[in-house]
Amino acid sequence: MEKENCCRTDIPKIVEISKVIEEGKGQKSFFFKEKIDSKPGQFMMIWIPDVDEKPMAVSYYKKDEFAITSQVVGAFTKTLDSLKKGDKVGIRGPYGNSFSAKSNSVVVGGGVGMASVSTLIDKLKNPVIINGARSKEHLIYLKRYKNKKMLIATDDGSQGKKGYTTDILEEQLKNKKDNIKIVYACGPEVMMKKVLDICNRYKVECEASLERMMKCGFGICGACMCNDKIVCIDGPVFNSKQINNMPEFGSFARLKSGKKVPLQKYHATHI
Repeated sequence: MEKENCCRTDIPKIVEISKVIEEGKGQKSFFFKEKIDSKPGQFMMIWIPDVDEKPMAVSYYKKDEFAITSQVVGAFTKTLDSLKKGDKVGIRGPYGNSFSAKSNSVVVGGGVGMASVSTLIDKLKNPVIINGARSKEHLIYLKRYKNKKMLIATDDGSQGKKGYTTDILEEQLKNKKDNIKIVYACGPEVMMKKVLDICNRYKVECEASLERMMKCGFGICGACMCNDKIVCIDGPVFNSKQINNMPEFGSFARLKSGKKVPLQKYHATHI
């Protein structure tokens, strides 16, 4: 059966930034007064003329407004970070599939990966949130989710538990807290690989949002392949069964040229 969006040739719509919020160190959310039909986990393609176009998760979502959250890591995000209210960018989307949004859940977010699970958190009933970052100043959405159960991990111990999100997750599953049935995750792929391994060990369902090179957003270019999966349309959200059959997950990704390289090299050059 053919993918229903195999022949899409979407053109960016020019929109104005309505608001900018500082989230953490080098992290901002950009709001747009636009109506889109987005589900938790989907992404938009954001175009900055004369710079580049990149996929960005929908991190805030209302009937007539949405936002993306970005962290400065390279030329594109540095330019995006410099934009203010009233500046314009091109958008198209949303693209990709979504999280399943089941009850008795844990949501694990690493760094700006929290952006990809934020609208899922908004939809879930009483999820356990595990929020991790390098340090206190890099944590995002603390005020946003101040009334929800949030467990925090920082690499340097400046807030919450010193260590990793996966340490907290293992404690939760080992002690059988909150009758957890499913774990949702987004963040560095090494983190998500460990989340998957822990879920496999405790026989708990897992869904993770993958990040790959995305040029088109609707399955034409093939740059975002992970094994036989086209991440922009088969994902970016994949379940345990799918990821367990994707040996490139946690090990390899493709550059703009299409060349498959170790994940570490991909992240060193894909900025």
